[in-house]
Amino acid sequence: MKRIAVIGGGAAGMMAAARAIANGCDVTLYERNDMLGRKLAITGKGRCNVTNNCDRDEFFKNIPTNPRFLYSSYSNFSAQNTMEFFENLGVPLKTERGNRVFPISDRAFDIVDALANLVKKNVVHARVSGIEAENGEIVGVKVGGNTIPYDAVIVCTGGVSYQKTGSDGDGIRFARSLGLETVPCRPSLVPIESPDRHCPDMQGLSLKNVAIKAEDENGKTVYQDFGEMMFTHFGVTGPMILSLSSMIPDLGEKKYTLYIDMKPALDEKELDNRLLSDFGKNLNRDFINSLSALLPSRMIPVFVKMSGISPDRKVNSITKEERRSLVTLLKRFPVRLSGFRPINEAIITKGGVSVKEINPKTLESKKIKGLYFAGEVIDVDAYTGGFNLQIAFCTAVTAADSASW
Repeated sequence: MKRIAVIGGGAAGMMAAARAIANGCDVTLYERNDMLGRKLAITGKGRCNVTNNCDRDEFFKNIPTNPRFLYSSYSNFSAQNTMEFFENLGVPLKTERGNRVFPISDRAFDIVDALANLVKKNVVHARVSGIEAENGEIVGVKVGGNTIPYDAVIVCTGGVSYQKTGSDGDGIRFARSLGLETVPCRPSLVPIESPDRHCPDMQGLSLKNVAIKAEDENGKTVYQDFGEMMFTHFGVTGPMILSLSSMIPDLGEKKYTLYIDMKPALDEKELDNRLLSDFGKNLNRDFINSLSALLPSRMIPVFVKMSGISPDRKVNSITKEERRSLVTLLKRFPVRLSGFRPINEAIITKGGVSVKEINPKTLESKKIKGLYFAGEVIDVDAYTGGFNLQIAFCTAVTAADSASW
């Protein structure tokens, strides 16, 4: 019977341990916190977006970093396999907009508990301080000053985001200490800061069913999307903004501007006609009081200021050229982007153990026999929508199966 140590009791760690136990191995799951799945419990705003109910091609379209590395792992354990796994554990699931999959209960703890129940007898709540290897083979793990021997070690320690949950980069340090190459970590799926005063002026305003387009300083479109976003005291956040953060790694070195299309269902001519109609109903009203049918109330003072038209100007005096400018502002409302929020506010980490160091078919280190990696500790990441948890689950299964035989 193979002795396997799994380091990290998050999504990947619990799945890897559960799989290795099912394979008949003697497994110890090391978790430094007093509870398992602390980060998993807060994902999806406490609802846990467990995977994405899409086909293989769509899954890989949502992996911006090293997607080819995941081909084997996803083939071993697809989104459909993940859904069947949890349903068989008694957690019924539902698919929502964007193919996002959640427990019907909307309780992330149902996912945490389902996994924890499979591994709780094998958990040791202790911090692993290092991994020992000799002559290119695993010896064991260091805990409390002692080296405990194992045939295989699966590192599932996560990245460096949400450090209060225990993800502070231990696994990446382990890899470096063993001579493996790592990719510098930076935040991904993280809110974005803006120097524009109008962001804090609209703090808390959520926009739904809007389109966004991010352009670099040369006017090249680097990302576009449709959905939801929100203004904050520091800038912008929300699902589309988090995904955008994955596409602009050089923010700060380069300048980017976000353009919001407030009325994506209307082209410019249709929107001009809409303005004409609204203005026709408000001919003798002040400009600032004529936009309530077009914009959310929190946005109107900002929009009026940016338009350059006096708020107390009568609607009947607005010229055709000014109306065209208003149409442009409605279709391309600008927000300058200046930087990312701190990495501890990021949902995931971009970077980690280089995929060049890992066999993609087995997730075993190419340099050290018996050393495996799974989940966010590897330099792979995805957009929002359940894709990152799917990466955690499928890499965990692949690593556990490889380590077991």
